[in-house]
Amino acid sequence: MGTKHYQSSDSFLYTLLQSHAARLGAIFQQPQAYRLQIIYTSIDRDAHNRPYFTDYYYRVDTGEYFYPASTVKLAAAALALEKLNDLRIAGLDRHTPMYTSNLEGISPAVMSDSSAADYQPSVGQYIKKILLTSDNDAFNRLYEFIGQQAFNTQLWEQGYTDVQILHRVGVTRITPEQNRHTNAVTFRKDGQVVYEQASAISNLAFSPRHDLIGKAWYNPRNELVNSPMDASQKNRLPLVDLHNILRSIIFPEAVTKSQRFRLKEEDYRFLHHCMSAQPEESTFPRYNTTEFHHNYVKFLLFGGVQRNRPTADVRSFNKPGWAYGFLTDAAYIADFTHHVEFMLSATVYVNNDGILNDRHYQFEETGKPFLRALGEIIYEYELLRTRKYTPDLSKFRFDYTKIE
Repeated sequence: MGTKHYQSSDSFLYTLLQSHAARLGAIFQQPQAYRLQIIYTSIDRDAHNRPYFTDYYYRVDTGEYFYPASTVKLAAAALALEKLNDLRIAGLDRHTPMYTSNLEGISPAVMSDSSAADYQPSVGQYIKKILLTSDNDAFNRLYEFIGQQAFNTQLWEQGYTDVQILHRVGVTRITPEQNRHTNAVTFRKDGQVVYEQASAISNLAFSPRHDLIGKAWYNPRNELVNSPMDASQKNRLPLVDLHNILRSIIFPEAVTKSQRFRLKEEDYRFLHHCMSAQPEESTFPRYNTTEFHHNYVKFLLFGGVQRNRPTADVRSFNKPGWAYGFLTDAAYIADFTHHVEFMLSATVYVNNDGILNDRHYQFEETGKPFLRALGEIIYEYELLRTRKYTPDLSKFRFDYTKIE
């Protein structure tokens, strides 16, 4: 697993950020301590509305590990839809009820879903919950449907060879070996079995790693271990790969065929709709908007702040993640009022005491305000940037009164 450094062809991004150093605060002043990495992509269109990209990097290094947390769920959503397409079975789609069998001592069965209109679990319902509120169980069910082996090999075949998806998220006391095991899954429609998938074991060999984070950590028995936590058995998704996975989902026509997920136009529309929606715009699931408020999963530009609502019609098509003090967001941001669009991804580590699993992270007071400021700086620049052709963003407009 080789380390790759991504340097900008010029100093534009650093110069832009440096001009707002006071606004960006301690994180930009001490980027190494905060493990800061940023990718900004400006987008220009030609006369036929075809997008062209210019990528700018700041401290992007695949050798500097960060825990990707829930950002891995974006790839899971695409891979689950891709698998449904690849199976090519009549009656099997994202709406088909999907039942997960019990895997003793590892993962329980799922036979119903009270968040769905018909109380039936399905790939589509899991994807909605992942993209609207970053639901952990929904990801785990897609992980089990895809299988650990296919999850990784499919991404490797697309060129993301540094990715390692090793485990379910949000669950403890499951060993790396147990995470190789995935549950049996059955799809039924109108009482008839449409597709059955047996339980599976991944035999995939992963490249060895030596990723350490923190200076101490609490183990599952709540005992303090006074040494860095070994993250070599944790999921790995470098920021540049996350950024490019996002690009392939937002702009499938603009990436090579080998990088493209095997999705239908309706699949992309569904993903774009769910990625840009807010929790209060969903009926199934219906969310308690006190907890899952406006901007709950919108960090870049919006800062995860409920009351942060720009006067312009701006949407973030994104997937964030937060855990172990790492805060990450990857977003395509579209302003339909001013006809502005750009991509921005960033990760930052906000854990002042260096202790993991103590829940003393600075997401709210340090991490989210930084991502908000970063997004605002890029957005403000984009509002002033001259474009030869005004982008037609109509394909990204949705009726948010209904999410199918």
